[in-house]
Amino acid sequence: MPSSQRLAIGAKLRTTRRAQNLTIEQVAQATGLTKGFISRVERDETSPSVATLLMLCEVLSLPVGRLFEAPDREVVRLADAPRVNMGGVGVVERMLTARAESRVQLLRSHLEPGASGGPDLYTINSETEVVHVLTGALRLHFVTEQIVLEAGDTLTFAGRDPHTWTNAADGPTDVVWIMSPAAWSGSS
Repeated sequence: MPSSQRLAIGAKLRTTRRAQNLTIEQVAQATGLTKGFISRVERDETSPSVATLLMLCEVLSLPVGRLFEAPDREVVRLADAPRVNMGGVGVVERMLTARAESRVQLLRSHLEPGASGGPDLYTINSETEVVHVLTGALRLHFVTEQIVLEAGDTLTFAGRDPHTWTNAADGPTDVVWIMSPAAWSGSS
């Protein structure tokens, strides 16, 4: 049974055009279509013919099938997030991104008093690592310095920069770690 909802392809066309730094005028010149028509298509106010859609996709180097793919979304509820062990002591860590996600990885860590990443500096197999302190305080240890973050603070650094951490609060500390690309994926 056909869906009663219109297929919204305009936003995907507009996003693709903008990602290539193309103006509507440039696409109009390349396709022979009017700027107004392209604008209406991008706002899903009109539906192009199949031939016109193929021409737009060709100009945008966009495989036409991408317009019809379902969004890639997965909700991970904190209560259902799988526990992982990244090697720390006195810490409960949960993976908040889908295990198969390779572009980015988000971990939430609950650190008990005295928790640490261990006495030795380590590296993460990711280009960028971000840590955000939700509650408590976190001390990051690097080769040449230590940085203390308090609730609300965020630090961005290279994942390959040798480091470790300790809970710098008298009580528990909660932090979120973001690694891009994902340091580990359960998909393989």
